[in-house]
Amino acid sequence: MKLISDEMLVESYFKAIELQLEDEFVALLLDEIRHRQINLDYYRAGEAQVS
Repeated sequence: MKLISDEMLVESYFKAIELQLEDEFVALLLDEIRHRQINLDYYRAGEAQVS
């Protein structure tokens, strides 16, 4: 997971939720987001551009 950018990680997380992928996969992404201390509220509010 170290090779993936923060933006790509967040985009993947939201897409995984949208596509209703496996809970374990979504949890893995969320764990990495928390590990990197990424503020998802910043992305949800539309303040950041996610490709």
